[in-house]
Amino acid sequence: MDSGYLTNPAVFLIQTLFGLYILIVMLRLLLQLARADFYNPVSQFIVKATHPLLRPLRRFIPPLGPLDTSSLLLAWALKSLEIFILLLILGVPLSPLIALLWAFPALIELGLNIYLFAILIQAILSWVNPDPYNPVMGLLNSLTRPVLEPFRRLMPDLGGIDLSPMAAIIAIYLLKMLLLPPLKAITGMPALF
Repeated sequence: MDSGYLTNPAVFLIQTLFGLYILIVMLRLLLQLARADFYNPVSQFIVKATHPLLRPLRRFIPPLGPLDTSSLLLAWALKSLEIFILLLILGVPLSPLIALLWAFPALIELGLNIYLFAILIQAILSWVNPDPYNPVMGLLNSLTRPVLEPFRRLMPDLGGIDLSPMAAIIAIYLLKMLLLPPLKAITGMPALF
């Protein structure tokens, strides 16, 4: 039997499970930075899903101003663990220190992707005129407001057409193209991650 027969499903499962939980932890971090409404039902889900792992960390790791360092370190530790487990499954002999280094650009990419997709989803939903009291719309507005506001101030008023989401998406793509390749090259991160 081919060794890839079980390797590929294991890699998929590890990436999916870790990826979903790391996404939730990163959302908690970014929503706290954006001062989102944590009484929102979606926010409550995020808080309850991350609380078991964050509670013990908060005893030892204080926040730095508005930055929830516990969430950041948890996301970094989980991403490092994911990378290390994937390397073990793939049979690549590397130290855990390499996984810690590779987790850094991976988390930056995840954060940029969260903003990219949040802005894109918000723009698409604005075309169908969603309920402004919908908890998901409220959370998307809170999350994207800090990113979109500078673009809204710079963009001219075009009679009700808001081009700031398109400008923000272009800026995020440029940031990804300019920031991630050097970070991945410095850490020696392969394209697999």
